[in-house]
Amino acid sequence: MKRKSLKLALLGTTLMATSALAEDVTLTIESWRNDDLTLWQEKIIPAFEAANPGIKVNFTPSAPAEYNAVLNAKLEAGSAGDLITCRPFDTSLLLFENGNLADLSDLGAMDNFSDVAKSAWQNDDGSATFCVPMASVIHGFIYNKDAFAELGVDVPTTEDEFFAALEKFKEDGTYIPMAMGTNDQWEAATMGYQNIGPNYWKGEEGRLALISGEQSLTDPQWVAPYETIARWKDYLGDGFEAQTYPDSQNIFTLGRAAIYPAGSWEISGFNAQADFEMGAFKPPVRNAGDECYISDHTDIAMGLNAASENAEAARTFLDWMGTSEFATIYANALPGFFSLSSHDIAMEDPLAQEFVSWRNDCGSTIRSTYQILSRGTPNLENETWNAAAQVVKGAESPADAGARLQEGLASWYAPHQ
Repeated sequence: MKRKSLKLALLGTTLMATSALAEDVTLTIESWRNDDLTLWQEKIIPAFEAANPGIKVNFTPSAPAEYNAVLNAKLEAGSAGDLITCRPFDTSLLLFENGNLADLSDLGAMDNFSDVAKSAWQNDDGSATFCVPMASVIHGFIYNKDAFAELGVDVPTTEDEFFAALEKFKEDGTYIPMAMGTNDQWEAATMGYQNIGPNYWKGEEGRLALISGEQSLTDPQWVAPYETIARWKDYLGDGFEAQTYPDSQNIFTLGRAAIYPAGSWEISGFNAQADFEMGAFKPPVRNAGDECYISDHTDIAMGLNAASENAEAARTFLDWMGTSEFATIYANALPGFFSLSSHDIAMEDPLAQEFVSWRNDCGSTIRSTYQILSRGTPNLENETWNAAAQVVKGAESPADAGARLQEGLASWYAPHQ
């Protein structure tokens, strides 16, 4: 009897171990962020696995430029991972419409994200949300605190103060007032027009009105930002027309310029390269007391492969991505990529904390050209790059730029016809 009992006990132990192993699930994440590999392996995945025993996670990124092609090939072959990192807007929308991404509208984590945060990963009518928002980038201006102190320049809050500061640096001659070039075009649009524009068209109010056709690109609130960035020409230094994006970065981090029109993604690189103290200020309002708006642009999210055989475990991971634990880890490991969740996340980096603090004071919006309006030909996003660069160089008037872009949009987009 003793020998029989021992055999039964051993058999029971074996069955329990086999059952436990059978319950373990391994999730695979597809992503283009190969620079994040260490962050996922050393911080994010261990934190999740500690809270969710039985679920293992592998992060398997592709090269950024190859990600779309690699992912589509894997989806077609049925070999794609369980979790798919989502680019904003139409690229991910197409995956959803093709049945590759599951509808996550009923996921509990979605309650932790605003409509603006979710807008980059919804269908046009907002009835389905197919990726959990991860992070955004915020626009504003980074400045050289030493240069400001040296000349006794105050941080500007209005446009008059902003141009007065630029003029003071220009008159002194020690520093280029502002580092930005027009060679690559997108800088003038992204860090120029889209940076200051929300204060003119009132953020989401204007953006949605442009999509609906209630406002047009020839309206004053859409032309006026071009008029403002046209004034930047006098403060960008000699040869700015041939200056590339890396040139602008180097000019600022070497201490040669006082102000840099920025996206928050610059923070980590600038921290490593600049040997002076930096600060940041939000886009100045047109007049003292005006309501402020910031471009808080949706950048990255995570979705569920509709063909995943581990959907339940994958949804557990996606729900965890809506927690303050994930948001804190991600945002502090990548300063300048801010959590899109409603959790109040303390930032360890002071420059990142300055950027994200603007959410408390200003309305958040996204770049005006990214949702719906760049699906046709001519592509409004690319045309805005060109228009902003031409305006800054003085090669095209703000009114002509607005008229050209409006004509192009109306040529294919029904609400503007």
